[in-house]
Amino acid sequence: MAAEDRPNWDGLLKWSLSHADGTRPTRQLSEEDRKWFTEAMQSQTVDVVKRMKEITQVMQTPQQVLEAHEVTPQDIEDLLEELQDHVESIDMANDLHSIGGLVPLLGYLKNSNANIRAKSADVISTIVENNPRSQESVMEANGLESLLLNFTSDTDMHSRTQALGAISCLIRNNEPGITGFRTANGYTGLRDALESDSVRFQRKALNLLHYLLQKNDSDCNIAIELGLHHLMMHLVSSIDADIREAALRGLLELAKGRKNCTTCDSSIEIGNEKVRQILEDRIKGISLMSQEDLSASKEERQVLDSLWITF
Repeated sequence: MAAEDRPNWDGLLKWSLSHADGTRPTRQLSEEDRKWFTEAMQSQTVDVVKRMKEITQVMQTPQQVLEAHEVTPQDIEDLLEELQDHVESIDMANDLHSIGGLVPLLGYLKNSNANIRAKSADVISTIVENNPRSQESVMEANGLESLLLNFTSDTDMHSRTQALGAISCLIRNNEPGITGFRTANGYTGLRDALESDSVRFQRKALNLLHYLLQKNDSDCNIAIELGLHHLMMHLVSSIDADIREAALRGLLELAKGRKNCTTCDSSIEIGNEKVRQILEDRIKGISLMSQEDLSASKEERQVLDSLWITF
């Protein structure tokens, strides 16, 4: 975005501070000041919407036309980065669909450039996070299907990881999204993520798995059948502290869900001694930590204690 096209936020800030610096009582705005401020704010809103429409036009332009005009993949990434800044506002995120920008954004999930696929998933995460209206719009536009395809099948690990992050934001507190994830064998994708060598991919998978198991006890059946408990037992020994804690939390949710899980009792009890040994080893490892590391592992130890009591 050219400098002359950017919103004059600095001017607005200086104006605001000059009228409310905290050292004197707030004074009544004159009609002239009030009119200037209202027009300034309205003009900035219009500029953002106008800019989003311009970005939408670029996203709707065929690839061969962009290439003919020497628009590079990096240029597209920069536009997506700018779009992400705009849609951090929930109102702007919801407006994206009404101005025709959501569908071409979802189309970028199929772009031949892996970085563009990854960045478009990142923008979608921002749009749908804690935003039921945009979650519904993305679901209606079959966005979950496209994200699931990238999550499970993309050849680029960064793109797969970003797609999983977008899925996590899309289906949280979204029952149709959770159902869609489950029926599309999303749990199999989580299993593959836990088996990967990517720490970021594993973290995101464990966090989503913990949420899903916490949300629905019956999903313990799926997790056990796919052997996710064995993978989490293995990850309890990870060198990454976040992965260790997330794996422990997942195991704890499985343990809590045993009452309503038809396969959990036998599967978990068979591995009970193995679990006990893993927990003993981890508790011993924590006991040997320095005071600084011990403080950082406080939450992990609390989850370990809960698991120890459960088993």
